[in-house]
Amino acid sequence: VKVPIIVAGCKLDLRDDNSQVSLEQVMSPIMHQFREIETCIECSALKQLQAQEVFYYAQKTVLHPTGPLFDQESQSLKPRCVRALKRIFILCDHDRDGALSEAELNDFQVKCFHAPLQPSEIDGVKRVVQEKLPEGVNERGLTVTGFLFLHALFIEKGRLETTWTVLRKFGYNNDIRLADELLPPSLFKRAPDQSVELTDVAIDFLKGMYVLFDDDGDNNLRPQEIEDLFSTAPESPWTEAPYVDAAEKTALGGLSFDAFLSLWSLMTLLEPARSVEHLIYIGFPGDPSSAIRLTRRRRLDRKKKQCERKVFQCFVFGPNNAGKSALLNCFLGRSYADNPGSTTDERYAVNMVDESGVSGISYALCFIMCSAKKTLVMREIPEGGAQGLFSSKESLAACDIAVFVYDSSDESSWKRATELLVEVATHGEATGYEVPCLMVSAKDDLDSFPISIQESTRVTQDMGIEPPVPISSKLGDFNNLFRKILTAAQHPHLSIPETEAGKSRKHYNRLINRSLMAVSIGAAAVVVGLAAYRVYAARKSTSA
Repeated sequence: VKVPIIVAGCKLDLRDDNSQVSLEQVMSPIMHQFREIETCIECSALKQLQAQEVFYYAQKTVLHPTGPLFDQESQSLKPRCVRALKRIFILCDHDRDGALSEAELNDFQVKCFHAPLQPSEIDGVKRVVQEKLPEGVNERGLTVTGFLFLHALFIEKGRLETTWTVLRKFGYNNDIRLADELLPPSLFKRAPDQSVELTDVAIDFLKGMYVLFDDDGDNNLRPQEIEDLFSTAPESPWTEAPYVDAAEKTALGGLSFDAFLSLWSLMTLLEPARSVEHLIYIGFPGDPSSAIRLTRRRRLDRKKKQCERKVFQCFVFGPNNAGKSALLNCFLGRSYADNPGSTTDERYAVNMVDESGVSGISYALCFIMCSAKKTLVMREIPEGGAQGLFSSKESLAACDIAVFVYDSSDESSWKRATELLVEVATHGEATGYEVPCLMVSAKDDLDSFPISIQESTRVTQDMGIEPPVPISSKLGDFNNLFRKILTAAQHPHLSIPETEAGKSRKHYNRLINRSLMAVSIGAAAVVVGLAAYRVYAARKSTSA
């Protein structure tokens, strides 16, 4: 159980004064083995020796635990604590000169402890740091190294409440993450067919951060520069699935601005709370609510026959070996043959698609033309994962467009893709979350199976969607596929497949509506006729 522990040795009054065994000898190996032990103390309830201190240390351990801050074995601050204190240092370094001046130290002291430091106290702090760590102080003031050293010193001397007071004043909880009250769940509440996107305010902030950390201005944020960017967060959010390898890499293994912004858009789409949290960690100065916006419900988009979204999610269905992974690889500018790892897990790929078709723009222009691009998220659904997806009523709510990939040289692959198309269409009709669909005929460099073109054209026509788009990942021929996917997603009222059951249901509903309309018109005619008769009868009675 990972909770802090106090070990209390009771009945101290019964100990033999001649005992040669010290508390330290007994407890050192135990405390070394069990890191959860914060303190060991001996007491006597009978003699009232240190009994109150047991409860004092128990209370202190809960309010100001050592575990999250300090590694007893290495006698150093833990990485997450270092990152949090580094962020606090940067927030307090108002002039961004890499050191806390006397005025900045005073502001920090007042914010955290509601009392200023006297000049002699500031000099004393600097002197202590300089004696132990010369690089901790320079002519401008206390450096980040010195700031970290001070907190390590406080903890070593048992003054954990000092460091915890600072952390909590800047919004951290006991896990050294931002406290829940800074990220209220109401901020992210939305309908299933709504999505979350970054606002222009957040995008402008990210542009500035990209330029700041792209030291040589080559539109290539290298891995170390990305690590530096997130050095004030508990950890980098992009080192694990689904973000690792989800964006296009430059030749040097870094991220262009488009790829950088795409990853932020992906994190905002999938985990909006985590996205806003990390925006705050890297220095976003505004209110958290100003960083994100909720999109309009897709159901309303269909009624209005237009979409205002800037980020679109595409579900990629298809049987095994149809070419789904190769398609995602090429979307990220990689070789179609790159091994994506397990084919049984979902995988994401995100990139920007230029609606205008312009390519080869300069580093400076890429920021200006960012608004002309839309972000496309490709989510690969393994064949075995499709059934699990359909088990939830709202499984298609997050999908802006579904793509069905099949091997054009394999008839069984085509049949399975068609089955998946029907399953998606049926699920959409049953739940009200219909989505535009597009068929993709992959491996166009191979010979097609007999009557493939006729069969695929017939099926797509019957279901009311576009004919399959032929591509060859091997030859790099994509027939403007990604732009076609984006265009279909932007028109949510078009390219929606209809099953035979769906057509029958629509026809039945139309008949019912017509019948109701006829009844309504008949009833209205009767009412009008009756009213006219009453007027006629009244006039006749008056004239008589």
